[in-house]
Amino acid sequence: MTDSSPHPIREFAMSSTSILRSALCPVVPPHRDGARPPRSLSYSLTLPGELRSAAVARAAVGTVLAAHGLERYRLPAQVAVSELTATLARLTPGKDLYVSVRHRGDVLRLVVWDQHPRHRDPGAERLCGERRSRALWLLAAVVEDWGGEWGVSGAASPQVGTKSWVTLPR
Repeated sequence: MTDSSPHPIREFAMSSTSILRSALCPVVPPHRDGARPPRSLSYSLTLPGELRSAAVARAAVGTVLAAHGLERYRLPAQVAVSELTATLARLTPGKDLYVSVRHRGDVLRLVVWDQHPRHRDPGAERLCGERRSRALWLLAAVVEDWGGEWGVSGAASPQVGTKSWVTLPR
């Protein structure tokens, strides 16, 4: 014997599926294959100064680049941001890191800002800079191989910290 009356659970599941489909309906048409990458983009995130943040930064940058049709930068950008994040987390453990990804004019720019304070003693400042550069040997090799540039600079006043950056050309 079959029950022909509506089943309340099945009826709810069908109506909630319809509601969910309506809620997920895109307002903007989806990205079309062959569409040009954006003329510019800018993303940023703040991560804890922990070694595991390197994996988060790597995944976030890969996702951003894929979402905007910039896959050509994916490998060097992911290596660069994970190397910067891991190294800077070691230099300023427990302090937040700020990661920025920008693309303008066919150049990808990555910046990782840490809260490592400037040293008052010039000798200590020089040694710290050398230590940072040595720790970023893999970054240097990848950026050079891709025809890019990288560097380190102090944060603009009144902020404290250090900005490490990478640019990768098309």
